[in-house]
Amino acid sequence: MNIGIVGLGLMGGSLAIALKKFPNKYKTFGYDHNLSHIKEAIELGLVDKIVESFEEIKACDIIILAIPVRSIVKSMNDMIGVGENVTIIDFGSTKKEIVSSIPPQIRKNFVPSHPMTGTEKTGPTASIENLYVDKIMVVCDLEQSGVRQQEVALELFNDIGSKIIQMDSASHDNSVAFISHMPHALSFALVNSVLVQKSSDDILALEGGSFKSMSRISKSSPIMWSDIFIQNRNNLLLSLQSVKNELEKCEDMLKNDDWQGIHDWIEKANRLKGIL
Repeated sequence: MNIGIVGLGLMGGSLAIALKKFPNKYKTFGYDHNLSHIKEAIELGLVDKIVESFEEIKACDIIILAIPVRSIVKSMNDMIGVGENVTIIDFGSTKKEIVSSIPPQIRKNFVPSHPMTGTEKTGPTASIENLYVDKIMVVCDLEQSGVRQQEVALELFNDIGSKIIQMDSASHDNSVAFISHMPHALSFALVNSVLVQKSSDDILALEGGSFKSMSRISKSSPIMWSDIFIQNRNNLLLSLQSVKNELEKCEDMLKNDDWQGIHDWIEKANRLKGIL
């Protein structure tokens, strides 16, 4: 099958590498509006062929949209006219707005998906061979996709080693607000709170493992993450309020010398050890 990958950054590039294990099954075609990404993709040999026309992508059997969520929504009308057997898969980190933006005439072509993996790095050079292996692939509102499209997408996800979970788009957006989007917001806030301090250089000189771990994702793409925050605004606000409540608990206990409360609060969080 011919697979057209729109977006040759971390997600699209890593998918292209993963598919190289199946040279007799998949042929990859790459498309990206960023000329430097195209140059790097060619140098790295990520895909079998770079195409300049989106019409060439539309002629593929499978189309992967590995681009920022706002760009996915904007590309919907460009997808109109694909063959009835074409499978379109988006890798957006939000789902409800994307799903609601799919034109009715190509809804069966679409399999809305979200690979729960990635790094803070961007571009073709960030591509990782086993990025999707043993990682969760969330597939949303699958019952609205065509039977053939369901089979093609699930087979592809199995081939790249993903663990498939199905859920509706609204539940997905609520869940990822807490486990992905809010943690990114906290990382951005953490780093910004340090950078505005007069002693920021001294603080960063003492960087420990905890700061390094929590600040890693603050290096993520502003374009990608501002789009995600916009599309999942309401769920993100709920998750931020929840963590604000917890921080206020901590603040109150510190002010009131409630050291047993602090201990119990930390111990409660330790229950995560038995879950993950």
